[in-house]
Parts: sequence; structure tokens; C-alpha cells
Amino acid sequence: MKLPVLADPRLWGWLAIALASGVLIHALSPILAPFLAGAIFAYVLNPLVGRLTGRYLPRVVAVVLVLLFALALVAALALVIVPLFIKELRMMAERLPAFLIWLNQEAAPWLKERFAIDFQLDITTVKQLAGSILSNNQDLVAGLLGSLKIGGLALLAFFINTMLVPVVLFFLLRDWDEILSRIDHLIPRHLHARARRIFTEIDAVLAEFLRGQVIVMLVMSVYYSTALSVAGLEFALPIGVITGLLVIVPYVGAFTGILLGTIAAVLQFDSLAGVAWVWLAFGIGQMLEGMAITPLLVGERIGLHPVAVIFALLAFGQIFGFFGVLLALPASAALLVALRHLKAAYLAGSLYGGPK
Repeated sequence: MKLPVLADPRLWGWLAIALASGVLIHALSPILAPFLAGAIFAYVLNPLVGRLTGRYLPRVVAVVLVLLFALALVAALALVIVPLFIKELRMMAERLPAFLIWLNQEAAPWLKERFAIDFQLDITTVKQLAGSILSNNQDLVAGLLGSLKIGGLALLAFFINTMLVPVVLFFLLRDWDEILSRIDHLIPRHLHARARRIFTEIDAVLAEFLRGQVIVMLVMSVYYSTALSVAGLEFALPIGVITGLLVIVPYVGAFTGILLGTIAAVLQFDSLAGVAWVWLAFGIGQMLEGMAITPLLVGERIGLHPVAVIFALLAFGQIFGFFGVLLALPASAALLVALRHLKAAYLAGSLYGGPK
């Protein structure tokens, strides 16, 4: 017997719309990233714009003030982090030859004795490379950029997309209420109440995740900077801030922080004890973030399985590039709410239970 739901032309119409939307998103994926990023940032900043908008402050002025504040915050962060990283690179270049000599004299004989692995590093070449880094950073950077070739086009595309984000953000913030009103009018009236419930749940999930995650990033930045300083790491501030900011990207932030911290510790300390203290700082930080700070400030509203998190990061990164990795979790959280309602409708419908 033919199911009534399959004879409903509206079902096939919505399926056709979903299929066409998927094909269009896939075709336009190279240019969608800055618009998706602008939409997410507009959602985060819109409450602040709404608070500033009033009788004596037009919305356009409020939007400009909020954007200037956000850009000033990013610029201030860059002015603090970038010089510290430049200093770190120079100090690493100075200490690298001594570290490689230790590898040749201590680690290489041990590896040969225990595992029959024979290797020898060319210290002279490494010293020449380090000297070139210290003497002329500009020529080195120019050489690296020149060697990118095709990769330079990717770098240019990333730069253009980054410049597009504030432009898109300005227009979205300026017309936010009007855009929402137009979307609301496009929703079919018989689905309007259900759609409003779905959007309300999505708003609650995104608000808890995005605004809570900002606080988590600040807390973890302070923690990692302080803990690494207590551990005696010279580059505690830049590594701590970068690790704290990257906690918004699961696994990537922790891996990056541990990698940078380990490299800096190996080059700074003469024994494994100093490296162990750095690892301990990261280990405690991971436990605090996973067991206390994130559940307290963000909550468990997203409910994504770890495998689903990894899949979302890879999938969004494949489709939208770097911005896709940053936006994978909030977009997945919104999609998860819609899928929950779709599952409920499917289980309650005749397509699942059969004709009644």
C-alpha cells in the first residue's frame, strides 16, 4: 500500500529544495566562508548593538562603534602576541644549534645503542640557517613567500576572505532586524509556529555555546599564561594566549599549545624535568577545561559525540576551509537542533509507523 505521506507533493517539494540547496552550497563553498563567518559574528555582536541603539544613538552609529571596538581588541591582541612570537623565533634560532649538538652527542648514541638507529645532524648547515634568520628576517620571509608558488594564491584568497568578513559583518549588523523579519515572512504559515520553536532552541544553544565559549577562552588564556609562567617557561604569555584562544576548536587548540610549549621547553631547559612541568601545566589545564570550566560556562547543550566533533571539523574544513574549522561546532549545534525536530516528526509520522 502506498503511504499517504509519499503522495504529498509538499514532501517532494521540500526534498527538491533541500537537494538544490545542498548542490548550491557545494558549488559556492569557496566563497561562502566569509559570509558564514560574518553571520556568526553578527549573531554574537548583535545584542551589544541592540543595547547601544536608542533614541540618541542610531543603529548605524552603534554598529560602527561595536566594529571599531572589536577591531581595536583584535589589533591590541596582535600587537601583544606578534612581537612576542618574533622574539621567541629569534631565541629559538639562537638556541637551536646547541640543542642539535646535544642531540648528536647524547641522544644519537643512545638511540643507536638501544634501537640501532643511526643518524647524524649537520650542525654547520643548521648554524648557517639560524644565522640567516637572525641577520635578515625580511629576506627569509620573502624567500618563503616566493617558494609558496601555488600556495601563494591560497594565501591571497585567505587574505581576501578575511577582509570580506568585516564588510559583511557591517551590513548584516546594520540590517539584522530587517533580515530576520524577511526570513520570518518567508516561512510557510502552517509551519510558522514549529519553525519559531526550532529557531528559539537554536538561539538558546548558540547563545550558550558562543557567548559561554568566549568566557572559556579568556579564562583558559589566563590559566595557561599563569601556569606556564610558574613552570618557568620564558614564552608563557604568547603560548598561553594562543592555546586559550584556540580552545574554541576542539583538539586543535590543545595539540597546538602542547606542541608549541614542548618545543619551547626543549630548547630552553637542559633536562626533561622542565619539560615535564610544562606538560603538567597543560594536563591540569585540559582536566580543568573538560571537567569544570566548559561544563560550567558552556554546559552540555550541544550534545555532540566526540566522533561527530571530529567529523564536523573535517567536513566543514573541507567545504569552507580555515573558517569552516572555526565555525564547525556552532553550525553543527544549530543543525543538531533541526535534526532532533526532524527525527521527532519522522517517528511520529506515517512514513515511520506506516498507514494508520
